[in-house]
Amino acid sequence: MRKAILVGLGSAGYSWYKRLKAQGLLAAVVETVPAMREKMGTDPYPFYTSLEEALEREQADFLVNVTSPSAHTIVNHAAFDRRLPVLCEKPIAFDYEESVEVVSRAVREGIPFMIAENYRRFPAIRLMKRKIDEGAIGCVSSIDIRFLRYHRVERQYRVQLLDDIGVHHFDLIRYLTGAEGTRICARQYNPNHGWQEPGAVLNADVWIELEGGIRAGYTGSIASSGEQTPWSGHIRIEGTEGSLELGGQALTLRRAREEKTESWDDFTGVHAPDTLSDFLQSLTDGLEPETSARDYIRTQALVQAAKQSAEAEGWIDVVQPVVGERLRA
Repeated sequence: MRKAILVGLGSAGYSWYKRLKAQGLLAAVVETVPAMREKMGTDPYPFYTSLEEALEREQADFLVNVTSPSAHTIVNHAAFDRRLPVLCEKPIAFDYEESVEVVSRAVREGIPFMIAENYRRFPAIRLMKRKIDEGAIGCVSSIDIRFLRYHRVERQYRVQLLDDIGVHHFDLIRYLTGAEGTRICARQYNPNHGWQEPGAVLNADVWIELEGGIRAGYTGSIASSGEQTPWSGHIRIEGTEGSLELGGQALTLRRAREEKTESWDDFTGVHAPDTLSDFLQSLTDGLEPETSARDYIRTQALVQAAKQSAEAEGWIDVVQPVVGERLRA
């Protein structure tokens, strides 16, 4: 059985702690705040405040990085120095160029590096993708995502909608359409009813042109007090032969020129492997996982372009990241 070093025991880190513990995958925990040890109760797992010490003393097969994003790069490079595969929470880093550099190293040195991107793994999303791939709506023409929630949480960094939540929706746009963005126009703002927090950006409207003439629209807010959308948002996809709409707990298929609709509200049995299972399987098979960092950096490129567009107040081209190829021995 593979064993992991978990780095970070904050709110998200503790969720990972319980998951790894339940599956017998935990080797040790690293957390720079000693008081966090109390979360482990009487559990016997080794606890370190030094990552270097943990890496030196523990025999592990991979590392799970759930630190604050500002610490991600240091932790990732420390693991890469020992050729240790990494499963990392998003973002890779707040700085886009830094993210590209980290991914480039993993690719160049052939070190498995995966980002825990989970929205595309919701069963309803998997079924939606399957219907698209089966040709249920013909060729995809457009996709619109509306995300409205009140999501004010304490962070150790400034909260920005696109970095925190919108990146998941941009990933859904890429996943469901199977296309990459080519041009983008975005507006970011704080509504009058939003809370005041230095550097925070709570709302965004984004328009994206993708390969194959596909158009995407995105409206997002983490300061909405009205009816809350699901975390995946309210999604509508139009195709040449019909449409798919995911709102609330139901997925609805409407075929063009037909009054009949199909709807699903029970997604039991839909194959939707979680991030950890996918990562472990990729290590076993020696294959690149679905949400590898090399793939995820394309989603982060969309977020980067959206922020640049908002600053420029107009349309800009999306520049795809260049992360190189693995060096041959």
